[in-house]
Amino acid sequence: MRVHLIKETTVRNFVKEHALSKAAFEDRLNNIKQSDWDKPADILNYFGSADLLGKSSNRIIFDIGGNKYRMICKYNFGRKEVHIFICWIGTHHEYDRLCSKNQQYTVKI
Repeated sequence: MRVHLIKETTVRNFVKEHALSKAAFEDRLNNIKQSDWDKPADILNYFGSADLLGKSSNRIIFDIGGNKYRMICKYNFGRKEVHIFICWIGTHHEYDRLCSKNQQYTVKI
C-alpha cells in the first residue's frame, strides 16, 4: 500500500536546528514515501534498522543518520494506504533519556 506521511513539517523544523541531519532525513523521508507496505513486518523488512515498539502501541522507531538520530512514528494500515504519523524526533541521546522515563509509548510533538 502507498504510504502517507503525516507531520513532515516536524522533520523540517528539526533539520533547521540540526543542520548536519538534513541529508539523512531527506533520504529517509524519500524512502518512506516510495515504500509499499501491507503489514508492519514489511516496514522492518524495508528498513532493517527500524524497531517496532511493544505494548500494542503501533509505533515504530527509525534509526537515522547512522543511529545519530531517532524518529518515533505511529502507523495505521488503512484500506488503501498506510498512514505514518511522526510523533517525535531527537538525537540518540535524547531518545535514551525518553526511554529511561518510559515515555517512548506516549510522546507526541
